[in-house]
Amino acid sequence: MFAVFKSARKGINLVFLLFSAVIVAACQAPTMRSGPTINTSNPVPVALLIPGESASAGDNIIARSLENAARLAIADLDGVQIDLRVYNTAGQADRAAAVARTAVDDGAKIIIGPLYGQSANAAGVALSGTNVNILAFSNQPSIAGGNVFVLGNTFENTADRIVSYATQRGLRDVMIVHGADNVSEAAGRDALLRSASNYGANVTGVSSFEMSQQGVINAVPAIARDAQSSGAQAILFASGTEGALPLLTQLLPENGVSPSTTQFIGLTRWDIPSATLALPGVQNGWFALPDPSLSSAYASRYQASFGEAPHPISGLAYDGIAAIGALVRGGNSNALTKSALTQSSGFAGVNGAFRLLPDGTNQRGLAIAQIQQNQVIVIDPAPRSFSGSGF
Repeated sequence: MFAVFKSARKGINLVFLLFSAVIVAACQAPTMRSGPTINTSNPVPVALLIPGESASAGDNIIARSLENAARLAIADLDGVQIDLRVYNTAGQADRAAAVARTAVDDGAKIIIGPLYGQSANAAGVALSGTNVNILAFSNQPSIAGGNVFVLGNTFENTADRIVSYATQRGLRDVMIVHGADNVSEAAGRDALLRSASNYGANVTGVSSFEMSQQGVINAVPAIARDAQSSGAQAILFASGTEGALPLLTQLLPENGVSPSTTQFIGLTRWDIPSATLALPGVQNGWFALPDPSLSSAYASRYQASFGEAPHPISGLAYDGIAAIGALVRGGNSNALTKSALTQSSGFAGVNGAFRLLPDGTNQRGLAIAQIQQNQVIVIDPAPRSFSGSGF
């Protein structure tokens, strides 16, 4: 069984940004329908679907954080009025579908949430004939499309960032390592394979292991031999810190694959929990993360407003409100149509630049960080717009 580190709260840097600058104005007048007509002179009815009233204490904590973040975003809007209506889904797909229909019956012009992929899919099906778009908190591309957009950072987005960065620095021969018979690890593997193809990386091998401690121990010698014999310059790990990554990065160096000579690169964040940063095997490793300065400013603002640290995904609720506010500020009655939501210039959120794509997925600006002496060092900053590098 893998060891699971307890999450440690990071110290909050009390640096406040001017949050009105976080929200960018809509730059393109939409020309296509696929969304309700709104009166931008009046408060815009927005439904927020959160997993409140759940049997899970964790769901209720997330629900509170998402609602707080949405209200914080509304307070930061300049010249835009949002009529926020909150609906609890209890983390259940059937209830999410029911309250989504209720929200539209109540006059909602757009929906932010729900949290889980199944719930978002159910809500999307329930509203398929209503012309109302959904900005879900999920990061699953499989549920995106039609009237459903996902706000969560996807494996595809992270894979593109890390693979493009690696190839730009001459690391074109890469090996992919993932857990077998696991949906998340398989999705990560596939995202890395697609990104390797898109950015001209040569995949020297794809190795897997059984999802258990003994499975990793048994597989590592062969993985190490494959890495050495194939000439891989980098190893791309689909596993995260909550799973096999700590053991993989411990055992591979013991079997002759050193992170000082073979670049270790993660598809997931290696700074959560912070205890991971002290592991010898992750030193020199690369991973992608949202703009740290913006994330820190948001955490500081949230802490000051609500007396507690925000849940890591709460910024998605803020981003949803920020995008809506930016579009409504333009004064167009079709501000919430699909073509408006997918404007190429995107939006600026609390974790950096992001934009929604016509297929329902998204792109988010990410920084590349390296672990050096147990600390996170940004080696390539996150882009602040879609006109520069990093996408």
